[in-house]
Amino acid sequence: MANSASYPGPSSDYPLIANFDSAHLTIGAGVAIFHLATARVVVCYHSTEGYWFLPKGRRDAGEATNTGAEREGFEESGYRNRLLPIPLRHRQPQAHNASTLSSPFVTEPVWTQFMPVSRSTQYILFWYVAETLPPDLDASLTQQTVVENGAYQVPPPFPAETTVKQRLAGEEDGYEPLRHQNTGVNEEEQLYESYLLPLDEAVKKLRGTIMADVVVRGWEAVRARKTMEET
Repeated sequence: MANSASYPGPSSDYPLIANFDSAHLTIGAGVAIFHLATARVVVCYHSTEGYWFLPKGRRDAGEATNTGAEREGFEESGYRNRLLPIPLRHRQPQAHNASTLSSPFVTEPVWTQFMPVSRSTQYILFWYVAETLPPDLDASLTQQTVVENGAYQVPPPFPAETTVKQRLAGEEDGYEPLRHQNTGVNEEEQLYESYLLPLDEAVKKLRGTIMADVVVRGWEAVRARKTMEET
């Protein structure tokens, strides 16, 4: 797959100053959900309007933005997922009272978008990198969903001491992540189809959008993590 050095991706805009009260601001999140073992990514397709996109949406009131990203990823695509800690340049400080050495891997957004909803309302969208869940965890959360009458189950985070290689050892060769049916929460989301696509194909379908670069940068970060863990 083309890397960010050769792929003509977007660049950051200039910083801006803007102020919005709670009645004029919507916060959302989206995810590039990778199946690490096969180098594929989940891409959604609007069956009536004919466009491709990564799953995304508004976070619920009181919900953490990263949790909202995972939930929206599941609801719009049908694939259970969790954020994947990756090596990423960012400007967030480390916790001042951390008792151990900080991990080089973080779950910060790889891109943030500012988009108007109307002349007076602003939408802020954070893009994260995630992975499909291990089969045993997917099955466990699915069973818990049944017990709790369909309530969304927040997955546990990626284990701090687990490497990508160790994570992949938990999947049998040829394992295909489960796409759950009827996870959309409204009529619009019921129109979405989703597919696990090879990375180059996904980038072509998303070309011209920030979402293409989320896939490119996300997979570069996955590869960088694996290299760091093996050296």
